[in-house]
Amino acid sequence: MRVQIAARQCEIPESVRTRTEEQMVKLNKYEPRLSGAEVVFQTEKHLKKVEAVLKVDREEPVVAGGEGVEFREALDLMVDRLAKILRRRRSQKKEHHRPSYSDSVPLDE
Repeated sequence: MRVQIAARQCEIPESVRTRTEEQMVKLNKYEPRLSGAEVVFQTEKHLKKVEAVLKVDREEPVVAGGEGVEFREALDLMVDRLAKILRRRRSQKKEHHRPSYSDSVPLDE
């Protein structure tokens, strides 16, 4: 998965950059078809904001954000939200069809 990181009106420490890449790659366990992520860090007054857009093959992109006093706090909040969204989407995709008749009737021998 390709992770693209951008900073608006702020400087991002190297430790936060590496943590961001690690967290984005870990999201593959919820959605294996992730093809890319765009993460934007920005500062507004005393708040640090992080927003991410995940690109999923053949589906709508997933968008989530987080804010906090530190970038690390905002990043963790955003990753939690993305994981929740991806888990919910995954559980809704499961098949909800009834089993076929031959599967539900036991065979008498």
